Amino acid sequence: MGTLSGRTALVTGGSRGIGRAISERLGREGARVGVHYGHDEGAAKGTVAAIEEAGGRAFAVRAELTAPGGVEVLWEQFDAQAAALDILVNNAGTDGIREPITGVTEADFDRVFALNTKAPFFLTQAGLSRLRDGGRIINTSTGLTRGLAKPELIAYSMTKGAIDVFTATLAKELGPRGITVNAVAPGVVDTDMNAGWLRGEANAGAREAVRAISPLGRIADATDVGDIVAFLASDDSRWVTGQWIDATGGALL
Repeated sequence: MGTLSGRTALVTGGSRGIGRAISERLGREGARVGVHYGHDEGAAKGTVAAIEEAGGRAFAVRAELTAPGGVEVLWEQFDAQAAALDILVNNAGTDGIREPITGVTEADFDRVFALNTKAPFFLTQAGLSRLRDGGRIINTSTGLTRGLAKPELIAYSMTKGAIDVFTATLAKELGPRGITVNAVAPGVVDTDMNAGWLRGEANAGAREAVRAISPLGRIADATDVGDIVAFLASDDSRWVTGQWIDATGGALL
């Protein structure tokens, strides 16, 4: 039996990149995983199939979280396939426009905050009645809020700064129910989001620079983050709550 046998998880943005790695790892640990996606049905089906082929159980949940009523749509679909929730992973997000403050429009700002900050806030709010006592909430933050700041990612970093506050405050509120709330903060991870500047022969210099940031001398894979989330979802993390977990491979040292 896995460490999460008998539990149900929901991973937003769970069909690709870090989200897929989280979904697959939770599935291997025995959780029944709701794989949320916004648009890419093929990726979601592929993630569900991978979990099932590995002996796990999963189902897909489609909802555009930034659309009016998107959170309600997600929970309606979830409720149709699961009776309750044990693990909520707020992972869906976007880096938005890559511009310093002078290049960010109000529409750009609203768009990135809508998915990265507003959606997990109200999704969690609506999910608390479904989350069992002793459950887990795990939010995806970033190393950019603690020393890796980049001017061209100011709006994105601000959304995650809000998630850090959300994490600590919610941990205090939900502690009496035995629910822990933590944030995992990756650095650069080799995913599709970073493919444009990280992959390919033309970006060899960028890859070398990223490797040099970490004392471990390599670039993170999505599974490096997924494994940390699995720990935070398990009983082994029962005395850890309200924490910002550095998952940058030591880049902040």
